Amino acid sequence: MDDIVTQSRLSLVVRLVGLLVAGGLAIANIAIGINQGMQVQLAVLTGLATLAITAWVWRFLALQFVPKHHLTREEEPTLAEEARNVWRNHKYATIALGLLAAGFAILSVTVSGFFNIYTVISAAILLTILVMTLKYSHLMLQYRSSFIGLMVLAGLFSVGAMTVEGFASSGNVRSMLIFAAFLGLACTGQTLVALVGGLDLSIPFVIGSANVALSYILSLGVPSPLAFAIVIIAAGLVGLLNGALSFKLQGQALIMSLGVGFAVAGATQIATIWGAQHAGSLFGPVPEWLSNMAAMNGTTFGMNFPAVILIWIVLAALVILALKFTVYGRYLYAMGVNRTSAGRVNISERRYWYGVHVISGVFSGFTGALLLGWSGGGFIGIGDPYLFMTIAAVVVGGTSLLGGVGGYGFTVIGVLVLQVLTSFLVGIGLDFEWQQFVFGLLILPMVALYARSPHIRTQI
Repeated sequence: MDDIVTQSRLSLVVRLVGLLVAGGLAIANIAIGINQGMQVQLAVLTGLATLAITAWVWRFLALQFVPKHHLTREEEPTLAEEARNVWRNHKYATIALGLLAAGFAILSVTVSGFFNIYTVISAAILLTILVMTLKYSHLMLQYRSSFIGLMVLAGLFSVGAMTVEGFASSGNVRSMLIFAAFLGLACTGQTLVALVGGLDLSIPFVIGSANVALSYILSLGVPSPLAFAIVIIAAGLVGLLNGALSFKLQGQALIMSLGVGFAVAGATQIATIWGAQHAGSLFGPVPEWLSNMAAMNGTTFGMNFPAVILIWIVLAALVILALKFTVYGRYLYAMGVNRTSAGRVNISERRYWYGVHVISGVFSGFTGALLLGWSGGGFIGIGDPYLFMTIAAVVVGGTSLLGGVGGYGFTVIGVLVLQVLTSFLVGIGLDFEWQQFVFGLLILPMVALYARSPHIRTQI
């Protein structure tokens, strides 16, 4: 038995890398702490705690990937072979770990007070959740994306609650839900368009145009309910135009939707220049019911949150149920999987393509109108952040941009993940430029975690 090696014991290369990582973090902790005015004794104590925590977490996580079998002494791999095996078997996990480590290092150097024992513990918690999720998500194949998303969401919220003061307070949670509701409403159409294999880049322009158009129509003295309806109908017509043009030129559908968006935004600014001091920006009275529906201080049935949150929850439930249990939902998935096969069973490609773009236009206009109640004034650029945020939420949630896979329930999770991440980055005091950098840096491994099996149409 002396010549039998238990493979569950970590190899030399893994132990050496773990020691280097733990030692490096400990030394960096001590150096940064002393540089920021921390007492030497406290900095050393924090460094030792960092060393112990990092070493334990490294060992625990590394053991998750060690196969449980035995090798003889002669079969025991060399150091170079071990390194090659680690890279070959866990290449993407290694890249993701490197990106997370790079982001953590950048934050430690650029943000005063960021590197301390609490952030190390938080990072360890997040890393543990990510690795355990990657390790065991295969046990839930049907709902793998949902499982990963919920675990990532729990990890991010835990880290934020530990490192940012007031992160888990009722006020901040309400604020996150409000912004998540706006993004979630805007993502409704994007999700449906993605399910049929398309993308709608006109969404942010329709949002901004609806925001300004509603403010302008209200300034003309039109009753607020009628003005609201006009804007929603107009947004639906824009969606219909977008669907018709992109259907005719499907090879250029992406650029076509972007062109429609630019045209709509420009037309809105031209139309609102008369009677306005600045084209594209309007300030005037906002109906009280609209402000109460979307503003931070809004109430719903006497409860201290605006109705937009409840609207999004109800809408999410209806869309999820409709996609799962209605003929429309089943046909939508069928068209996304294979349009040719769907056409052979009399599913109208034109009808569903037009329909999802009309829905996208309607919900984009609805989001822009609600944002008027939140901001108190019309601004053509209010939809700019939604250009790629809607796509990111759909992808992070687990809906395939090739069509036929995913759903709005996945998008809801993606929206919450992005919003919690955004709130965390703001909470730790990053400038906007650094927020964008870290945001992209952290999104990469998240999207990598959602890697699924080959698209269903390749398996038919």
